[in-house]
Amino acid sequence: MLEARGLTKFYGGKGAVEDLSFTVRPGRVTGFLGPNGAGKSTTMRLFLGLDRADAGRALVQGRPFHALRYPLREVGAVLDSKAVHPGRTAYGHLLGLASSNGITRRRVDEVLEITGLTSVARQRVGGFSLGMGQRLGIATALLGDPPVLLLDEPVNGLDPEGVRWIRNLMKALAAEGRTVFVSSHLMSEMEVTADHLVVIGRGRLIADAGVGDFIEAGSQGTVKVRSPQAIQLAARLREAGGQVTADVEGALLVNGLESAHIASIASRCGAEVHELSPQRASLETAFMERTEHSVEYRPSKPGPA
Repeated sequence: MLEARGLTKFYGGKGAVEDLSFTVRPGRVTGFLGPNGAGKSTTMRLFLGLDRADAGRALVQGRPFHALRYPLREVGAVLDSKAVHPGRTAYGHLLGLASSNGITRRRVDEVLEITGLTSVARQRVGGFSLGMGQRLGIATALLGDPPVLLLDEPVNGLDPEGVRWIRNLMKALAAEGRTVFVSSHLMSEMEVTADHLVVIGRGRLIADAGVGDFIEAGSQGTVKVRSPQAIQLAARLREAGGQVTADVEGALLVNGLESAHIASIASRCGAEVHELSPQRASLETAFMERTEHSVEYRPSKPGPA
């Protein structure tokens, strides 16, 4: 389990995270989301003892990182897959870490097999592709068979097969009862991988909820309606207080009215209904809506050519 209790960290007088509190529980994949500059990397560094909090506590299994005798056996992390000496082989890199944490050579062979790196284990890391480097980072995180994993953009550089592999791996690790905390900007991937979400913006907590609940809160109750009498029906729906727009195919998108109410209005005005379906927002849509006022780095609109 991971616990953030009132975490606060300033850099040069600017708050990276401020009074941030949440708990990442075992047995599920928890996605860690936020715009650029939201404080995600700082939070992960605080959990791993790479930065010192100005206030609050970051706990791994109830203890601060510096109190862990064999850290790799307690928590595995991927923060920067390039943080490996390029002259070392994959096997040598893992073996050195294993030796420092009382981990066997057999486990080194196991994680190389798990991550598909056995055939390149004796090659120097400097010649690895981005995807191979990412697999080595994941092998490092798994080395101590830890109950807690922190993964920052774990699918970065992976091909579609690799993306599916890490997705299934994270789900399998969570199913074993481990704590899996993964930061990512890929909303489509988080939507199919994560069970729970912690969302922050400008260093503060925005949401701590299940994926379905978070998306539902961002759906705004939109109902899609198809009717040959769309113009007539739209007028009646607006009179009833609905907010009505049309999509590119001419279907009505109605907010503020329940499906049953829409059906009743259609019946009273004689409109034939071909489709009446509540619309579920995507995670990306819900995320953009909830973090709209927390975006720190906004690009300027391009001017005319």
